Amino acid sequence: MGGWAIAVHGGAGVDPNLPKERQEEAKRLLRRCLDIGISALHSNIPAIDVVELVVRELETDPLFNSGRGSVLTENGTVEMEASIMDGPKRRCGAVSGLTTVKNPISLARLVMDKSPHSYLAFSGAEEFAEKQGVELVDNEYFITENNVAMLKLAKEANSIVFDYRIPAPGTVGCVVVDKEGRCAAATSTGGLMNKMRGRIGDSPLIGCGTYACELCGVSCTGEGEAIIRSTLAREVAAVMEYKGLNLHEAVDFVIRNRLDEGKAGLISVSKKGEVACGFNTTGMFRGCATEDGFMELGIW
Repeated sequence: MGGWAIAVHGGAGVDPNLPKERQEEAKRLLRRCLDIGISALHSNIPAIDVVELVVRELETDPLFNSGRGSVLTENGTVEMEASIMDGPKRRCGAVSGLTTVKNPISLARLVMDKSPHSYLAFSGAEEFAEKQGVELVDNEYFITENNVAMLKLAKEANSIVFDYRIPAPGTVGCVVVDKEGRCAAATSTGGLMNKMRGRIGDSPLIGCGTYACELCGVSCTGEGEAIIRSTLAREVAAVMEYKGLNLHEAVDFVIRNRLDEGKAGLISVSKKGEVACGFNTTGMFRGCATEDGFMELGIW
């Protein structure tokens, strides 16, 4: 084992004309989340707890597309989804269609820990949230002025797809390997701007947007439909296991060979304490750190 490692992302596919001040704001948030995760790892908190803690922080800040910053459906409402996975025993939990749960990632964790299921959606997930006593808020809490303006742009462009002309914020995620070599991953999103009601993307789908096992932890972002078709997160683990690739080789292989013409990115860690990021988009908001003192924040 090579010590702990952590990576976070705030979405792939960045507007090339994004103002410098917005870029710096994103980097500050990513650095704050890294620091939260690093502090937890220094306190020997398990990887699964660290990824939940970090993603909760990202959901609470409206900058990226999760929790309070979630993008809007075609009806101007928010439908959120999230998933979390604990590598050692491949336990997982996922949720979709949330409209009132303040922190979707924590409800996904409760699905994993407190239910006999792996995935709950829409009214069933909301009922489970009420029974578990998680914090609920009105849907208006999640709707920001920026996203109302972006929905207007999307409707004018007749766009419901991943489109760089519509400068919507990105999905968030975190991957961690702790000192014991345990990997975990978590991903949370509001989905696509101007999406149809009921649309489910890659983020809550285990093996697509999120995956963790004894070898690695992976969180993806980008064109959900392309990520689903390629089972992108699982594919990283698969080529490590079956082709004998190391983490960096595996990430490079799946980004180059498994996305067809899709656009996406991912962050990953291995049980050896490696960290790797890859994307074929115009930028990806990301940050990573390792126990040996390495830290990097990037967009382009």
